[in-house]
Amino acid sequence: MAAEPGGRVALVTGVGRVGQIGHAVAAGLGAAGARLVLADRSAETLDERVREFAAARVEAAAAPGDLTDPRAARAAVGLAEARFGGLDVVVNVAGGLTSYGPFEGIDIAAFEREIAINLRTAFCVCQAAVPSLRRRGGGAIVCFTSIAVLQPQPNLAAYAAAKGGVAALTRALARELRDDGIRVNALAPEAVRTSTNLQDMGSDARFVEMADVVRTVLWLVSDEARMVTGQILPLVALPAAR
Repeated sequence: MAAEPGGRVALVTGVGRVGQIGHAVAAGLGAAGARLVLADRSAETLDERVREFAAARVEAAAAPGDLTDPRAARAAVGLAEARFGGLDVVVNVAGGLTSYGPFEGIDIAAFEREIAINLRTAFCVCQAAVPSLRRRGGGAIVCFTSIAVLQPQPNLAAYAAAKGGVAALTRALARELRDDGIRVNALAPEAVRTSTNLQDMGSDARFVEMADVVRTVLWLVSDEARMVTGQILPLVALPAAR
């Protein structure tokens, strides 16, 4: 939010855990001057995040709930309007990889879970947020898809299908909402240096740095990117600078 960040209201999903993307993005938006609505399943962890941000002099409100339920998504947007007067930015981080293995071994329940936590959450949150963004005269939505959509890999069929849906939703909404002044883009990162990925992959793996993810989100929601919509932006892990 490089241009006039003060006063903007941002809803960020998937914020509960420190060391993960949602937490870092929310912290970056708050440091840039945004007021925050934080959405995640756990009321307890969200309360911890609100206290953390308050200590950093960032206004934040907690919206706990299961965002696969449209009612929880509408409640989060309603909180933004009741507490802060509206909504300007949405960052859909909630999701994740829960099904890894050969395609033939994926049962339908695992597939449906992957679709629910990745695609359904983004759909519900966007659908709830659009009227609020429209009332403010426009805004920006950033979704998270995956490099697995652009560069298919084995053992990720369910995840790639779910994140491919997020990419398709991003492009469709960008076209449909263009005349409302609502921009919709998505990031497609390789593995990001999160606490979970460090635990699962080890510190020697090559990662996209969290700071680069946050900088890209801040740029996409800023006025500097006012002509950018409908884009799926890959973020790739480069060798460490020498």
